[in-house]
Amino acid sequence: MTEPAGETAPEAPEAVEPEAPEAVEPAEDVREGAEDVREDAEAAEDDDSAETSGAETTGAVAGATERSEAAQGSDTPELSDAQAELAAQRELRARIEARKAEKEGPVASGAKLSGTAADLLAAVRAVEGGAATGSAFYEVPEPATPRPAPEAAPAGTVRPPAPERAAAPAPGTTTAVREVLAKGGAPEALAGQVAATLGEGAAAALLDDPWQLLSVPGVRPEQADGFARALLGSACGPDDPRRTVALTVWLLERAALQGHTALEIQAVRTGLAGHGVPDPESAVEEAVSAGAALVFQEEETAEEAPEEDEEAAEPVAEEPAAPVLLGLDRYALAEESLADALARLVKTVTPAEWDGSELERAAGAHGLVLHTGGEASRAEPVALAVAAHRRGLRALITVHAGDGRRTPDAAGVDVVTVADLLSGAVGPGRDEEGSLALDLLVVLDAPQLDVETAAMLVESLPDGCRLVLSGDPEVLGAPGAGRVFTDALAARVCPRIASRVPDPGPLGELVSGIGVGELNQVEAPGKEVVIVPVRDAGEAVHRTVQLVADSVPRAIGVPSEQTQVVTVGHGGSAGTRALNAALKQRLNPGPGRFGGYDIGDRVAYAPAPGRTVTGTVLSADAEGLRLRCGDEALLVPKERVETELRHGWAVTAHQAAGTRWPAVVVVLPGDAAAGLSRAWVYTAFGRAERHLSVVHGVDQALARAVAEGIAPERTTRLRPLLEGLLATPEE
Repeated sequence: MTEPAGETAPEAPEAVEPEAPEAVEPAEDVREGAEDVREDAEAAEDDDSAETSGAETTGAVAGATERSEAAQGSDTPELSDAQAELAAQRELRARIEARKAEKEGPVASGAKLSGTAADLLAAVRAVEGGAATGSAFYEVPEPATPRPAPEAAPAGTVRPPAPERAAAPAPGTTTAVREVLAKGGAPEALAGQVAATLGEGAAAALLDDPWQLLSVPGVRPEQADGFARALLGSACGPDDPRRTVALTVWLLERAALQGHTALEIQAVRTGLAGHGVPDPESAVEEAVSAGAALVFQEEETAEEAPEEDEEAAEPVAEEPAAPVLLGLDRYALAEESLADALARLVKTVTPAEWDGSELERAAGAHGLVLHTGGEASRAEPVALAVAAHRRGLRALITVHAGDGRRTPDAAGVDVVTVADLLSGAVGPGRDEEGSLALDLLVVLDAPQLDVETAAMLVESLPDGCRLVLSGDPEVLGAPGAGRVFTDALAARVCPRIASRVPDPGPLGELVSGIGVGELNQVEAPGKEVVIVPVRDAGEAVHRTVQLVADSVPRAIGVPSEQTQVVTVGHGGSAGTRALNAALKQRLNPGPGRFGGYDIGDRVAYAPAPGRTVTGTVLSADAEGLRLRCGDEALLVPKERVETELRHGWAVTAHQAAGTRWPAVVVVLPGDAAAGLSRAWVYTAFGRAERHLSVVHGVDQALARAVAEGIAPERTTRLRPLLEGLLATPEE
């Protein structure tokens, strides 16, 4: 690497054990994606490498956030199109309706259980004792009747209207909720969020069960406890069934922010005990009997042992049973629906012999193909789509972010973002059955697919359509729950094509080494890689501003507007907020006339969780702020500016995933060491196309993170589901 005169690169690290996050607390890498649409979390404490997602409230609910106060005039941020469409599709699934019907009739607290509830409790104990499997908790639905194979594309496809956004709660509902919140000592600014979350009967629901306040994003257990004490007095306690059920759901929601679609049941019990629940085991059973959570235990495939003489046979140690998992309905059903949809594509495709590359031959013969590789390998699935288009097939390429520089010339094949495709804004339209009119879908940036988005996408494909998931498995995972690409690779139920195309130049060499755990010094004659050592966070901010405003434009020839800063977290002395404030003061000073923004400000816009695009403020009017994001002009309504927009000269690695810039400045202050992992470094360094500057203040922690900083595993169910549906007898 090229270094300033008189400075040395960090020496080889000594091995240390990386810190493991708590079982139910959201990790920074996932929390970054959700942070953009949950600005109520920004007033919470700023840790050295991450920030909590709770909105601190006052009185019984200690300290309302500044964002919640600003939201008083607007009841709630609206759902994104993708979220609304997912909700609509979920309601249409007969299997979901059947399962919900099984859970009707919650058992009153303290009453003796009978019927379905008693069966559920008995099943929990049976699973944990090894006498039954998780399938005892629900009936396995009969396989859906396959749809007929698609015929020629209809002359005119039917494009459904874009899903309507959720209506804002009625003023009367919000007023009633505000009165209940005031009675319980909670800030009235939360009224809009509570009304939107709990619906028309929100006020009555809170009076009956004050712990439902926990379902509002940003509210923490101690805050809900104070609210409940103010309303119920001595009538509530730490073992109140309403409290234990709400806490169980809250723990699972927090785990989803870390990427888990389920948690081991013991981890949930530990979390409940940490919040003062006297009998965590009974609390979990109560949550299951109430239908608030589902229990799973994946069945192990029994292998037949060869016949041997009984006397000669030696005892074989039994393998431990699969862990008992607890999960929320929405993620469990999304994984099951995704597994079913992938299996449908595999089983309904008509194999064909295609000439060409290994990837093309595999795609011709199979309904599902996985492709792995770095940035340079993106040309291979694009070439596949172009070849399919020339064969007369309806092909489409989707990406995570609308970054044209990352997509090679598609020669007549449309390239759209996943979010735009699912919203119905672009794409081929849908046929009479509601399926996308496609024969081949190529998904780039597949590691950024969370399980709910992936389920909605794959369910939209018709029978016989080929699906190619392509991406770099070393990058940070999806900002939402699940690890779709990783689980599909691990299941080994379809062809996996690994690209042999290396990423070129010093940057490619550096990033490739990080992917295998080596932080190498590379020759960078053109100053492709520069290390800038700093002593503290204040110097890190100063040097970052100097690089973006002066050094990189002058020495590298990349203007400031094409240079992106990437740092570990939003909080801290060198997080995105501190860096953005300093960069704005230098690059575009102003009073923030339009909701904290000025014309010309660089912004990061998050229209949906996990999807962030950078742009520039063009103008402001009564409707909101108008942005230029790439080649697209966007309007951010004024009521959503607070929740969906932030300054964007500096972003986190998760916000940057799926996009590249000509020059990138990665900031690593000393207090960021605990937030580093190999995947984080790989992703951050890999965002640079021509030049990478590393503002380095973590000493040997960077090399240790690359060598040993393996990101915690996510607990998911997709892999065993795919294996059960698609594994061959030989496997």
